Amino acid sequence: MLKDEKIEDELLQVLRKVAPGTPLRDGMENILRAKTGALIVIGDSPEVMNISEGGFEINADFTPASLYELAKMDGAIIISEDTKQIIAANKQLIPDLLIPSTETGIRHRTAERVAKQSVELVISVSQRRGVITLYKGSLKYVLKDIGVILAKANQAIQTLEKYRSVLDQVVLELSNLEFLDSVSLYDVTKAIQRVEMVMRVVKEIERYTSELGVEGRLITMQMEELVSNVEVEGLLIIQDYTTDVEKSPESIFEMINSWPAEDLLDFALIARALGYSGGQSILEQNVTPRGYRVLRKIPRLPVPVIENLVDSFGTLQHILRASIEQLDDVEGIGEVRARSIKEGLRRYRDKLIQDRFTNY
Repeated sequence: MLKDEKIEDELLQVLRKVAPGTPLRDGMENILRAKTGALIVIGDSPEVMNISEGGFEINADFTPASLYELAKMDGAIIISEDTKQIIAANKQLIPDLLIPSTETGIRHRTAERVAKQSVELVISVSQRRGVITLYKGSLKYVLKDIGVILAKANQAIQTLEKYRSVLDQVVLELSNLEFLDSVSLYDVTKAIQRVEMVMRVVKEIERYTSELGVEGRLITMQMEELVSNVEVEGLLIIQDYTTDVEKSPESIFEMINSWPAEDLLDFALIARALGYSGGQSILEQNVTPRGYRVLRKIPRLPVPVIENLVDSFGTLQHILRASIEQLDDVEGIGEVRARSIKEGLRRYRDKLIQDRFTNY
């Protein structure tokens, strides 16, 4: 899965380079409309220049109009890595013919082989089919119609709204159970699963917005509003319940993030990622949070103070039962802050009760 994540990140970087609103995309759209076709290499590395012949050097600033005019010639166009300069045009590319290719057309076959040999981004604009195909290393991606991508992005946003709503309900229930000291491992793993499901929809939307470019700004704004603090909440839940002190919450979260979808459905597997051993029966085990997540709900309470509180009392229940004098004894907490912590916890608990009755 880590390899898949690397490929996904590479694809997002590629899509951002050719997204609507960029000069490169404007130039390619002009070529599509003129039905002339083009072979474009992004990057003038030695690997590219060593397999190119003929043509002529340009070394001029990139403009969409220049790309369109140069595409009228048969050869390839070489553009700098940052897409700000046109390096050369009408170049004959001669990649290694032993490199396997699944393409049938000469332009696309050359593009695929050059991309594999040079590991640079190579773009083939089809003259007959009117499509833009991206190649980079072994990666191949056909750009889709903006209307289709926009419709899929909007559908994904609706899914994200539903997932976020379910997550909020699950986390609300977990918080209430924490105050009652009635949390089971099932409640914890369910919350972590819902966080991960939300983050996976976010990844899907990020691919769409990368391909949409300026057309996806509203989608991005909606997504960012819907997922605010979701990842932080997930990390704090892991920090509250993990028994594996050698692994950071971030490393555990990344491990779960790398799992295939079917593994995410196994709550016992999530429990084992947190350091608990056993089969499905371990989900019935009662667990107590350390209190990191609930303490973060108290306004203006610094993280170092939260760390001192957890180090001193060990669990949320011990913190809840502590007197003002006991809180005052903790490093970094005076009487004023001790009273503020007690009041903050009381207000948060009242809010949870109110939210629970409102939702039901």
